[in-house]
Amino acid sequence: MMTEHSYRSWVEIDLDNFISNLREVRRLVGPSVKIMQVVKADAYGHGAIEISHAALKEGVSYLGVANADEGVQLRVGGIEAPIIILGPSTLSEIDAIIKYNLIPSVSDFFFASHLEAECARKGKHLPVHIEIDTGMGRGGTSHEESLELIKKIRNFPHITIEGIFTHLAQSEDKGSLYNEKQWQIFLSLLEKIDKMKIPIPLKHIANSGAVINFPHFYLNLVRPGLMTYGLYPSNKLKSILDLKPVMAFKTRIVLLKELPPHSPIGYGGTYITTKSTKVATIPVGYGDGLSILLSNCGEVLVKGRRAPIIGRISMDMCTINVTHIDCAIGDEVVLLGKQKNETISADEIAEKAHTINYDVLCALGKRAPRIFLKQGKSNAVEPRLRRIFIPEEEKSLTRLNNIIRSCLQARVDSYEAGDAIYYSIFEALFGKEDRQLQLRRNFKYTIKLTEFPNELINENPTLRDFFSVHIQVEYLKSLKNYLFYIGCARDEKQLAAFFEDENCEYRWLLNGDAATEKDFFIRSVRLDNYELPFIKVEDTKEGYKYWYSGEILKDQKFEEVKVSLDLETRKLKVNRDLSIYLNYPMQGLKIVFDYSQVKISGVKERIFFAGKNPSPLVRKKKGLIEVTVGHDRWVFPTSGITFLWD
Repeated sequence: MMTEHSYRSWVEIDLDNFISNLREVRRLVGPSVKIMQVVKADAYGHGAIEISHAALKEGVSYLGVANADEGVQLRVGGIEAPIIILGPSTLSEIDAIIKYNLIPSVSDFFFASHLEAECARKGKHLPVHIEIDTGMGRGGTSHEESLELIKKIRNFPHITIEGIFTHLAQSEDKGSLYNEKQWQIFLSLLEKIDKMKIPIPLKHIANSGAVINFPHFYLNLVRPGLMTYGLYPSNKLKSILDLKPVMAFKTRIVLLKELPPHSPIGYGGTYITTKSTKVATIPVGYGDGLSILLSNCGEVLVKGRRAPIIGRISMDMCTINVTHIDCAIGDEVVLLGKQKNETISADEIAEKAHTINYDVLCALGKRAPRIFLKQGKSNAVEPRLRRIFIPEEEKSLTRLNNIIRSCLQARVDSYEAGDAIYYSIFEALFGKEDRQLQLRRNFKYTIKLTEFPNELINENPTLRDFFSVHIQVEYLKSLKNYLFYIGCARDEKQLAAFFEDENCEYRWLLNGDAATEKDFFIRSVRLDNYELPFIKVEDTKEGYKYWYSGEILKDQKFEEVKVSLDLETRKLKVNRDLSIYLNYPMQGLKIVFDYSQVKISGVKERIFFAGKNPSPLVRKKKGLIEVTVGHDRWVFPTSGITFLWD
């Protein structure tokens, strides 16, 4: 890793091991049981967005988070899969729940009634999951009162009860009778609901411990968390299945020195050398989640050998005894993970720190960057959210947006929160209430004017008055709908209606130059390398709707894809202007106007960009104008270019 990055400390996340663990879950539960990947607390410290993307590719149906903020983080990271909030929500979270289409857990009528009222006010409809307290004594409505709550919520017109669940208090202990007690209480409730013919599609109780210990608890949805990250809920379960650790935490030696006998080390001098000792300083402390309880008892790995932590652990540094190791400044140090034939596990750290392995994963390396490994390569997966500010970025004006993000992150002391605020700014400036903003990258728009062939003019002499217009559009975006339409509007009112419809992927304004369906022809619509089949065309009050199906890519839903459109239409020659409007925030832009095949002169461009955008690069040559904005720069709505000619 020395040649690949220069971080002082870092966390490696092995996505291959994560996928292996997830497949082990699938092997246990079988193909008919749905899986909810629990990604709360930044996926137990592993990186919620990257883990979520990997899990969704493996067929996971749902993602589980702790609160609305964690759900928003996933949404702004481009994830649109169903996200369930596993704990009770506050009233202040309702707006975010509705806006970002999150699925809340309901434990009481007070919250449910406010959620219903706000959904009604905004004209929205939401699924919810009812949490039942069967003996955990934490979240959820009491199982004795649950039927009454379910009957009340069932009558709400804007809320659908999609799921019902409870949480086990002792699932890691197969011998505990308390698990069966909770199961029987929950099962009895499900039977009563069934007799009352109240349809609730999803039922779930099994966390990681239950996935391993209690196959009869699976129902039709399970909620694995810890086991997918390679740890066991109990050491007794290690013989049942093979899990692989996903996280490793590493740093480097930053200082080496020889200390004579009787030298105190660290705050309070809690360690005093008894002989000449070679001491290494590493830039990790309790500020990085390395528990102060590991002072004078924890160990790390250097050159594949164990080195004890000596002295009290500081906020940002600690010291290790490397007298027995031939090492140098810059050498890798492993605090969690494997080095050569030695391994330090989260369970070992937890035992020495008098805590649990969950705590170790969530805390260790919390302010270090994540490096995601796939097939042994550290550059195979680009981190969706970086957790540190890289000073070199401010040397480049083209990275202004990253500086804005970093300032926000520093202000709130959180990369995720900073990034959420950053995208919320875009929402506030350019989005609409209750409608998530769609960002697009590397937008390319090419227009070519030509004359109609003589044989077509002979068949239809009116074509002499028109240019043939060939349009090619290409951009990257998160695939939200794999069934969508291309809209062709006859006037501005119809065009505005297309912009309000999330099923409209692209729209064109005929603007009186043409008036019939045949005057707007779509050569092809492609997502990535797949040409999509045309379904039908509709002549509606909003204009023409050309429907296409990308069902072949439904497994890639919520992932970034390249959209490519190839269109043909016509334009009256007497109208000596052509405008391109940009109605979405776009990062990177290239617009080409090719008029080399027609006889027009005096062509000039008028560029109108919203806000203080960087001036685009304009290249001109005979018969062609090219306008470019670098791929790291933003173009804001409502922007555009008008081409004029004599």
